[in-house]
Amino acid sequence: MNKRDVLLSLLDSSTKMNYVPAAFFLHFDPIYHRGQAGVDKHLEYFHYTDMDFVKIQYEQVFPHIPEIQKPEDWAKMPFFKLDFYQEQLGVVAGLVKAAKSEALVLLTLYSPFMCAVNTSSAALLAEHIQQDPEKVKLGMQVITDSLMQFVKECIRLGLDGFYTSTQGGEKDRFTDPMLFQECVKPYDLALMEEINRSCIFNILHVCDFQMPYSDLSPFVGYPGQIVNTNLELTGGKISAQQVSKMFGRPFMGGLDRKGVIATGSKAEVQKAVEDVLRTAPERFMLGADCTVPSQTPWDNLRTAILTAHNYRRA
Repeated sequence: MNKRDVLLSLLDSSTKMNYVPAAFFLHFDPIYHRGQAGVDKHLEYFHYTDMDFVKIQYEQVFPHIPEIQKPEDWAKMPFFKLDFYQEQLGVVAGLVKAAKSEALVLLTLYSPFMCAVNTSSAALLAEHIQQDPEKVKLGMQVITDSLMQFVKECIRLGLDGFYTSTQGGEKDRFTDPMLFQECVKPYDLALMEEINRSCIFNILHVCDFQMPYSDLSPFVGYPGQIVNTNLELTGGKISAQQVSKMFGRPFMGGLDRKGVIATGSKAEVQKAVEDVLRTAPERFMLGADCTVPSQTPWDNLRTAILTAHNYRRA
């Protein structure tokens, strides 16, 4: 099987998995964020590490808008048209053309909430939502509509799927957890349901980059054929088996993005991967809990991926 077949077989519960797929990703230097240089660097990384899909890093971050200072200011949220995303779309088109016959090509997509954080700040956005959620929702809808045109264009270009990254349900994000249900989740689902209708392979990433979670259950109904998240919750560690069962789909992860994968020797990386695989679910993809630090040695990532590929369950 080629890499496309391997990942698609992960979704088929009737297929026995004798091969453990694996993937890690990091941000490249800004000179590789656009154009042919961006395409070439992603391909170089994909081939060097031997990971099982092409993962395009999303680098078109929404700009900070200093005029948004009060909840009513979210009505001023500008609508970014498709030309705003052109450099990112160029990398998508280049990688679909170069690699789709060899492997699935996926792109990170930041959620509307995460884009709103970039537009203001995490603290200010949470404060505004708690003060007047209806006014903030005006801006959230504009962001969602902008991202929707980007998503549809990526699909038109032939992208196989998305790594949909979401935040907003963390333990201390809001004083009232229902604000997540009202001001975050509907906008996530608008995009994710469109993606799930149109793409064959999507990974739901519950991102703890800003804050930890005490409970993953608010995301259980989110679309995506694979789930990826940190196994460390504020109440203690949860297992890959438990997450897979909770979400009813294969789990991707197992390694701490800042742990041995980033700082250890090759021997330490190999041991850590083997430890993870001994207790992993049958339908499992090795990875980290999020993007690994940019300075992580590529050889460490290659070692982890090859260890997974060569692992045979007892």
